[in-house]
Amino acid sequence: MQLKRTGRAFAAVCALAFATAAGARDRNQGAVDVDPTQKGPVSGLGIEAHDIAAMADRMVRDMLGNATLAGRAKAPRIIIDSAYFTNESSQRINKNIITDRLRVQLNRASQGRMTFIARQNAAMVEEERALKREGVTDVGTTGMTRAVAGADYRLTGNIASTEARDPRTGQMQRFTQIVFEMVDLESGMIEWSNSYDIERAATDDVIYR
Repeated sequence: MQLKRTGRAFAAVCALAFATAAGARDRNQGAVDVDPTQKGPVSGLGIEAHDIAAMADRMVRDMLGNATLAGRAKAPRIIIDSAYFTNESSQRINKNIITDRLRVQLNRASQGRMTFIARQNAAMVEEERALKREGVTDVGTTGMTRAVAGADYRLTGNIASTEARDPRTGQMQRFTQIVFEMVDLESGMIEWSNSYDIERAATDDVIYR
């Protein structure tokens, strides 16, 4: 009798160990590749990867359809970085993700109809120009210019949001608006503008970092 009880206890311990190991395997499963243009398994009320991809595609198409920006005989010089792109929304977000993607896609799609100034790298350019002029290095293969390139337009923008919560159900709803404007750096006029809206509702929001 004692031997049977010991056997049953051993079997129970083994079953518990197998179940614990299986649970650990489920929790520690490897990373999964997710298409950034599609909604992923972790999503909430805010701006997500598929929103940025869709937003950039729409803005690029719209800017390329603007005759002043993309139809001039001489390609305009444009600055696109996050220096004048503000975030007033309730979501933390790296603004460079939006502006870098726009700049890269526009640079590739415009095929020379727009040129882009790397103002975010101004210190790096000045350092190399000083080395050339001091004779520390030669002038390279493209020669020297009297000054760095000036820009005709600069992209500005703002992210804003408003939220509502139903106290009976706890459900949250958030409206997010991302506005883009291309400003003439001589006259101050807005040459092009567009916006992208996101509105979502959910019982629980995810944590954005």
